[in-house]
Amino acid sequence: MSDTPLVNTSPDAPRPPLDEVAARRWLAGRVPNALGADAWLHGEVARRMESRLQWMRQAPSHWVDWSPSLGGWEAADLLIQRYPQARLQRVETAAARLAVAQQRLATPRWQFWKTPPELLARAEPGQARMVWANMQLHAHPQPEALLQEWHAALAVDGFVMFSCLGPDSLREIRALYAHLGWAPPAHAFTDMHDWGDMLVQAGFAEPVMDMER
Repeated sequence: MSDTPLVNTSPDAPRPPLDEVAARRWLAGRVPNALGADAWLHGEVARRMESRLQWMRQAPSHWVDWSPSLGGWEAADLLIQRYPQARLQRVETAAARLAVAQQRLATPRWQFWKTPPELLARAEPGQARMVWANMQLHAHPQPEALLQEWHAALAVDGFVMFSCLGPDSLREIRALYAHLGWAPPAHAFTDMHDWGDMLVQAGFAEPVMDMER
């Protein structure tokens, strides 16, 4: 992380064009079943994102799984295999999802010798070497604030791995809705270059963006 601007840091950089009230309503009501399976798309995106970690020069000794109830639980299994010695903390900032996560991660009484998983309502500042956040940023009501939370959780030279939907997502469905005269099926998703601008504004350096259709 650095204070050196690498891309446009103008305060006029566009923020995601989404309805903040609707996003808050969705986020508050998004409480999946504690034992339910992850969404297929989230799992697939997580697998592809995990494969990118082979290019990282240093393995994180401490990483944070940010809101796994939103981003998917299966990714942690892949990351534990890749970094078996790393400390893992899970963060759920919403009370309802925190309760669901506690239920899911509860250690059975007969396995009393096991160390219970670390689950927090707020990340420890400046400790993590990696923040993992899958498929969350595009639907967050205040994405700039979320980026700042990730930045605050990271140690110097730590990094964030995140994924989100982009402008090409739902392109065929959008065309169908427009042809039928219906309202758009979702808000217009933010371009990766705009995410890069917001990352730098939040204090990150050297953002690397990757796109897949």
